[in-house]
Amino acid sequence: MQVTVDLSRCQGYANCVGTAPEIFDLDEETGQAVVLVPEPPTDLYEAARAAVAGCPVQAITADEES
Repeated sequence: MQVTVDLSRCQGYANCVGTAPEIFDLDEETGQAVVLVPEPPTDLYEAARAAVAGCPVQAITADEES
């Protein structure tokens, strides 16, 4: 799985950080999401999927083919 954030869409709601703090954080300067673990281990796949589903602006993708 490859997790990415489209910074042109991210509004800094931080839902991803609340859902998957092991994968995401917020940049203190921009207030936008930062992917800490772009290729999470399989035990974090469900958290990554939940972050994708919970992003109100659909800025997060999790490509499961990677």
